[in-house]
Amino acid sequence: MRFFGLLRANLGRYKWRTVLTVASVALALFLFASLRTVLTTLDKASQFGSARRLITTNSTGFTFPMPVAYANRLSAVEGVENVSWINWFGGRYGDGKRFFASFAVDAESYLDLYPEMHVEPEHRAAFLADRGGALIGARLVDLFGWQVGQAITLQGTIFPGDWTFTVRGIYTPTDKAINDDAMMFHWDYLDERTGREGNAGWYVLRIDRAERAADVATAIDEMFRNSPAPTKTGTEQAFNASFATMFGNVSLLLNAIGTAVVFAILLVTANAMMMSTRERGREYAILKTIGFTDRRLFVLVLAEAGGITLLGALLGLGGAKLLYRVTDFNAGGWLPGFDVTGSTLVLGTSIAVLLMVASGIAPAVRAARLSVIAALRNVE
Repeated sequence: MRFFGLLRANLGRYKWRTVLTVASVALALFLFASLRTVLTTLDKASQFGSARRLITTNSTGFTFPMPVAYANRLSAVEGVENVSWINWFGGRYGDGKRFFASFAVDAESYLDLYPEMHVEPEHRAAFLADRGGALIGARLVDLFGWQVGQAITLQGTIFPGDWTFTVRGIYTPTDKAINDDAMMFHWDYLDERTGREGNAGWYVLRIDRAERAADVATAIDEMFRNSPAPTKTGTEQAFNASFATMFGNVSLLLNAIGTAVVFAILLVTANAMMMSTRERGREYAILKTIGFTDRRLFVLVLAEAGGITLLGALLGLGGAKLLYRVTDFNAGGWLPGFDVTGSTLVLGTSIAVLLMVASGIAPAVRAARLSVIAALRNVE
């Protein structure tokens, strides 16, 4: 029998054992790819942001508002080209089981600051013209079946009551780091219904040159240092990165879980290979008597381990890539752009190769060094 025919026969000798071992490797690498993709997605989100956009918040904390009157003073700072302001709304639709972000924005300036959000001209015009209009992400259309012109009602959580909007436009992000399941509506509408409080959650500014970011930020914070609401200004990228740190040491936790899973599967696979070798001592002895060299037997056993681990890697890593791509998974809006990266696939494949060597090297050496006489005597 030829080498590959013998290899295929050996893998099929105990079908269920082979299937379960392949499945365990596939599951381990699927979990590894999923956990690492959480980290790469968070990292990508923390790096999103134009170098020319700054974020100004209340220095006390992100949740404390600032007077909207700051907008005129911010616009007057040298180097600032445009200013917009935003409030977190936190509305809930229907039974609230499917969360999505909702913001009150100064519509025209906001859309000008975020060209990464593509809006058809007619949708943009309709949204800007309607004080009670809403702009929704393309994913919300798929989730709820909303259509342009449809009235929708959200239950306010921070701002109580029923809030009815008319969908006037749909946006599509050109950058995967931007959520495609958020909703924006006019800040004026919120301000009017809340009694003209005149508060802004945070400001977004566009400056003329990225290299002036530090100077502009310092000038803004100095300007409001002795005001009732002192500010904290930084780049948009730093602002987004601060959200990633809110997850705490999630990187260490996920890496620890992933390592533990892979190590556990390594032990399972190694044990399966060792069992297989011990059970087939007589077979190896016979192969040696008919001319199989130690080296060829070594390669045969190692190839069995390789077949199991690489098939598991193909199913686990390929399955993760395909599943998240086909379902357009984004963890309910918390992880936009969730996709298994090429570096994760390369790293997962490397782990599979290491798994193959680690689980197959000891059985292969044992088979190569097997004494024909001792093996036949032990079996009998």
